[in-house]
Amino acid sequence: MNAGNAARSLFLTALLLGTLSCSSEKAAAPFTYVEATIVDVQDTIRSGDTTCKEIVTGYLARIDAYDKSTGLNAIIFANPNAISRAEEIDRKIASDEQLGPLFCAPVLLKDNYDTGDMPTSGGSIALKESVPPDDAFMVRKLREADAIIIAKTNMAEWAFSPKQTISSSYGTTANAYDLSRVPAGSSGGTASGIAASFGVIGMGSDTGNSIRGPASHLALFGIRSTLGLTSRDGVIPLAFDRDIAGPMTRTVTDGVRVFDVVAGYDPADPYTEMGKDRVEPDYTKFLQKEALQGKRLGVLRALVDTEDADPEITAVFEQALADLEKAGAEIVDNFVIDNLDEHMNASNFCVRFRYDMHEYLTSLGDAAPIQDVMDVMENKGYSPYIEDRLKFFGGNPPDVHPQDFDPPCPDYEQHPGRQAYLSDVLASMDNSNIDAIVYPSWTNPPAPLDKAIEEYKGDNSQLVAPATGLPAVTVQMGYSHGNLPAGLQILGRPYSEGLLISLAYAYEQATQHRTPPRDFPELER
Repeated sequence: MNAGNAARSLFLTALLLGTLSCSSEKAAAPFTYVEATIVDVQDTIRSGDTTCKEIVTGYLARIDAYDKSTGLNAIIFANPNAISRAEEIDRKIASDEQLGPLFCAPVLLKDNYDTGDMPTSGGSIALKESVPPDDAFMVRKLREADAIIIAKTNMAEWAFSPKQTISSSYGTTANAYDLSRVPAGSSGGTASGIAASFGVIGMGSDTGNSIRGPASHLALFGIRSTLGLTSRDGVIPLAFDRDIAGPMTRTVTDGVRVFDVVAGYDPADPYTEMGKDRVEPDYTKFLQKEALQGKRLGVLRALVDTEDADPEITAVFEQALADLEKAGAEIVDNFVIDNLDEHMNASNFCVRFRYDMHEYLTSLGDAAPIQDVMDVMENKGYSPYIEDRLKFFGGNPPDVHPQDFDPPCPDYEQHPGRQAYLSDVLASMDNSNIDAIVYPSWTNPPAPLDKAIEEYKGDNSQLVAPATGLPAVTVQMGYSHGNLPAGLQILGRPYSEGLLISLAYAYEQATQHRTPPRDFPELER
């Protein structure tokens, strides 16, 4: 007998013996899926009120009821093994086996994470049927922690677009808060799916914007770690010297619980040699409500008072500064980064997509559906909107390492422009005694779906963290224009994830901004 059946049996026995009365005691209320956290899922299972199988079935029912009918289109397909995996978890519970820290937490996985039991397309019709030989490093860590991959999510094709989420394999994803608007890109499917409570844990990737941007547009917490702290092995690349993979969740606590599991050294990712000895043993210890007290936060006005900034988002940000100060932070306004304009306008991006994809396709072995990513140009296997980007990103030879390009493109640690940018940011922080830097993740609201290109404005996530390799988080900052989410971005020194987590958590707890999107209520049962 499993724990849930045992609990129900005890309740009925007590009722029959007269120790409980029908009038004074009620059966457990049905589980509430909307806005549920990892703890909510695990507590209801431990209490015997429900089972892991019932939890997973309930989330799959929400996807089936809402995703396509509303036009959200966040989910590309469900994991056919999700129910059987939930049954395994229930058997472990019934036999009192040790459970992983994320047991039964339903995961929505961006379609560029390799899964050995499901296709991984990177948003491209060319890879729509491609099943990798094994799991990505982070997927393996999630499964080892007993989380359950319940579905894969739509993404911008090849992760090319920060503006919108459209793939040639699965179409267009909308914003869960306003179905006529974009969720940003490229992790828009994960962001909208988590916002709509189709799962509890979301996984995205971020080359310049694609975790923090969609998280901001969907009132989520997202984290881009220090380059080298987390593995990208098994994640379809865009630019390996900038790519980051990581969680997107409705609460800081859930994001940190996931980060605690997926961060760390991976011999399959050479960049993690840089952060091998910098991983904290427990990131959850930084969930401290008083963490803002005494912290000096620099307001990067260069990314606030821009020419095209939306006044309502600027007002939301100014209120965020007041809330941070009320919670004990010292606001340093205006904080200036030396040579910022020069660095932001520098040619520090390495066009290495074709080479990185060559390495990825080689990892698929004989089952790789294409040998060179630019093969899609010949068979027209791509969305028309990415043609210019495909030509740009695919301009270099597939089998020549970027350091051997003409001119060469050095890796991050050897790149003079990126290291100069990093040095100026850190020196400016040191000179002003700044603990972290704050600015809006976007200075404009989500654009309309039909004007995603024309009204792409205010994407601040591209401008500091990717080039410098520094860590940054975004956390819910409030809403503009009625119900359109806005995000507060907090950027710190290398390997300061613990500090950033603590600041984001303290701000979240002090403000409690997040509200669920109205079009995805609890299902009737």
